[in-house]
Amino acid sequence: MKSICVYCGSSAGASEVYAEGARALAREMVKDNIALVYGGGNVGLMGIIATEVIRLGGEATGVIPKALLDKELGHNGLTRLHIVKDMHERKAMMAELSDGFIAMPGGMGTLEELFEVLTWAQLGFHYKPIGLLNVDGFYNNLIAFIEHLVSQRFLTAEQSLLMMHEQDPADLLQRFKTYKPSYTNKWADKSAPAKLLP
Repeated sequence: MKSICVYCGSSAGASEVYAEGARALAREMVKDNIALVYGGGNVGLMGIIATEVIRLGGEATGVIPKALLDKELGHNGLTRLHIVKDMHERKAMMAELSDGFIAMPGGMGTLEELFEVLTWAQLGFHYKPIGLLNVDGFYNNLIAFIEHLVSQRFLTAEQSLLMMHEQDPADLLQRFKTYKPSYTNKWADKSAPAKLLP
């Protein structure tokens, strides 16, 4: 596990607890010698985690579309900053540079990026770990909704396990380090009743 892509908000959110979560994840990543790959901005949680990784002596690589360079205030203190033409190229490069994906608190963009890599994993396009850093229960409702998808048989219990979640960054990174892909089949069994795995 050499590098992890972190998806997170270009806002810092309503509570300081989210910024504290970003710094905590940065500390654990640097301690484990894991480089940060992220969206390249210097605002919100994006800027907070990148600045903390660099402050602690870690590596941070940003990938930002030219059109967002001014809006998201591209971070000038990174190990490297890739400026790309559009969002498609941004996401593809972030995925290529990363050995796993973590979603921290964020908005529509964070969720869109999270579900794209989850869909790619479901389709077998990659076998990298994916997790939520569930800071202060931020993602509790999303976790419950995924369970609802399983109960309604739009997702199998096995597929739901593609999205790991922990409140503590050290616990999440430990799961990433020991992750072994076990998921093999995208298509839900339409005849068997859905069962949630523990």
